[in-house]
Amino acid sequence: MEHNEAIQQMVPERYLLGELTPELRDAFEEHAFDCPECSLDLRAGSAFIDAAKVELPKLAEASAAPSVPVIAPPIKKKINWQSWLRPAFAIPAFAALLAVVSYQNLATIPSLREAASEPSVLPSTAFHAGTRGTSHTQVQADHTQGAVLSIELPQDSSFATYSFTLYDPQGKQLWTRTVTSSKVGASGDGIVSLVIPGAGLVQGSYTLAIAGIDAQGVRTEIDRHALDVQFGD
Repeated sequence: MEHNEAIQQMVPERYLLGELTPELRDAFEEHAFDCPECSLDLRAGSAFIDAAKVELPKLAEASAAPSVPVIAPPIKKKINWQSWLRPAFAIPAFAALLAVVSYQNLATIPSLREAASEPSVLPSTAFHAGTRGTSHTQVQADHTQGAVLSIELPQDSSFATYSFTLYDPQGKQLWTRTVTSSKVGASGDGIVSLVIPGAGLVQGSYTLAIAGIDAQGVRTEIDRHALDVQFGD
């Protein structure tokens, strides 16, 4: 997928909303893996959605509250964050939405863009995928910029793509990214750099599953590595 195609088709937004087909989703993930601008759009959009989920239901509940006390209060129903789309909540919801957008434009997004344009130095943790023996690696991370992994993949010409899937300390899948073997082999040493975002990252033992996928779509797990994430002072 080309960058202009992703922008014209609003692929980052559709990706966050879960509206992409599996094929288009995989193509965009491969593109975003190497595109700082699309990665930034995903981070900003994710921050926007998280803020909307928190703030909009609060105003929806406030606007739905009765102005005159009643003897028997009605049973409180759980309001989904998407309920702000209902007509009864339209005015306060859009007011909140405007506030969230303003905050994103004035604070969050500029800070993200500034961080993306500023040089930074992060420790890189290196390991060889598929090595027998211990599969535990200590990873130094930053709360804002995350962690960088330098992974040496086994040279196997039968794989068309490689996938990287991260699981949190509770075993929940956080995300999956793919990269073509041509990009892996472009460096000549089979080493890829994987950046784990700092947002939501906590100290604990994560699991990174690495698999090779051939042209027929057959997946072969190469490594399942435990990453003991730690934060420096």
